[in-house]
Amino acid sequence: MSKIHSSNPSRNTSVAWCWVLVWAHVIAGLATLSFQFPFADQKRKNQLIQAWSKRLLIIFGIELRLKNQSILPDTPFLLASNHISWMDIHAINAFKPIRFVAKSDVEGWPIFGWMAKQLGTVFIKRDNARHGKKVAEDVSRVLASHSVCIFPEGTSTIGVSVLPFKPNLFESAVIANAPVYSLAIAYFSSVTGERSEATAFVGEMGLLESMAKILNDRQLIVELTFLPPSGGHPEASRDRKWLALHSQEAISNYLNGHQPLM
Repeated sequence: MSKIHSSNPSRNTSVAWCWVLVWAHVIAGLATLSFQFPFADQKRKNQLIQAWSKRLLIIFGIELRLKNQSILPDTPFLLASNHISWMDIHAINAFKPIRFVAKSDVEGWPIFGWMAKQLGTVFIKRDNARHGKKVAEDVSRVLASHSVCIFPEGTSTIGVSVLPFKPNLFESAVIANAPVYSLAIAYFSSVTGERSEATAFVGEMGLLESMAKILNDRQLIVELTFLPPSGGHPEASRDRKWLALHSQEAISNYLNGHQPLM
């Protein structure tokens, strides 16, 4: 596993150095988006996104583990995931870059909001049904050529349970006639193998506070488990509510039945 350690009594020194690495990496990302992205084709952009995300996980001491990734098709699909942390996006991109739908709050984040926009993130206003319908139409157009990931809980959790999935964005898959795959995300301590809440981005927590919490741990595993769409319902591809419920239950059942890693 990729981790950053300090072997002497001064763990604070190690954390301080990690902060230097984080901001150096952010600056490198800004430079990449400003000077390489405008001249790169999509394949090259994906390579740059994946490399940057992998390096970010290393800096934060997070090992990426994948399960069932081979079930994903080469053609565009909608990926519905539970949501625990802002780190979820980077973990997914470290595996395979994808377009995201994020809450509009993210757009206003310093630096990271601008970066998200450059990466083609679609922003949605919470609790705005009219805007949600427009976003579903926008996402359906993206699905014509790119896969898209959504977090239909509408917020992040500590990862123990899954909140009800909002069905609005599943309409994009219905419109585009794209399959819906599900993703169960879980974070574990690499020391104990038990679930970890170190990455949970919940309540009134700010981004810098969350980053500090993860950097103070840096002994984590993020596990991405991909779950197949169901073919057991003949109207599934045309019913957004059914798609949302099926995806939510598939992820919830997986997470509830998951045993500790060690």
